[in-house]
Amino acid sequence: MKYIFIVFSIFVLLVSCSNKQEEELKIAVNPWIGYSPIFYAYEKGYLKDLNIKVIPTVSLGESTDMFSLNKVDMLSGTQHEYKSLKKDFSSLIPIILMDRSDGGDMILSNRTIDELKNSKDLKVYLEIDSINNEMIKSFIKDLKLDYNNITFINKDQSQIQAYNFDKIENILIVTYSPYDIKLKKDGFKEVASTKNIKELLVIDAIYAKKDIVNKNKDRLKKFKNVLDQSIKEINKDPAKAHKITAKYLDHISLEEFKNSLDGIKWINKPSNDLLIELNKIDYSKENLI
Repeated sequence: MKYIFIVFSIFVLLVSCSNKQEEELKIAVNPWIGYSPIFYAYEKGYLKDLNIKVIPTVSLGESTDMFSLNKVDMLSGTQHEYKSLKKDFSSLIPIILMDRSDGGDMILSNRTIDELKNSKDLKVYLEIDSINNEMIKSFIKDLKLDYNNITFINKDQSQIQAYNFDKIENILIVTYSPYDIKLKKDGFKEVASTKNIKELLVIDAIYAKKDIVNKNKDRLKKFKNVLDQSIKEINKDPAKAHKITAKYLDHISLEEFKNSLDGIKWINKPSNDLLIELNKIDYSKENLI
């Protein structure tokens, strides 16, 4: 009888360990220089012990869809994705701050500002259900463009990359690093960015529902520490970080990687002033790890 009890105890222990190993957290992450620490940590093996799996996506829209379909437990995104998802997932909260766009999100065109102001037929290519939409609205307002003269064309960034533009048309493209690199090589010029659209605050963070956070508090704290360390390592040795993350960032060159890093500011350790500003857009300090 004692032998049976010991065997049963070992079986229970093995099942328990097996269940722990199967408990995996998935995070959807799209190509964006501000998410490079997530890709870096994943490739370095820092997330293996935490059992966190990165699911690469092609766009913020795809990340949002994956979260909506419960295919991932977390996602990285801007405040636009957060507000959009919160309509259906009221318990969604921002948990880890990543970066603030400081030129990394931009609007490109094949026309000058003056030509755009005088255009009677303008085509705008963008991910409509993303921060792209808020950027173009600010741009239209600043330039006092007439909405009646504008056609909006909804495409994700990978589709925009592959699109055969007719340069005879007056074109605006709302995009972000690293997707801007190929477009600039194709002749499009930057006409605005988050560096000069001052009234637009673009914040990137990691989001999850409260029940996921409550069940995994210690693990998510370790996740935050790993990302902090990854940011330090990226800043210390960009060349090494580039080799590790380039495949997730459209295979950009080292120079392009460094230039893209210049288009963001890390906010993983936010100032009190920024926290006050973020509180206005429902990023509660109490929810942040």
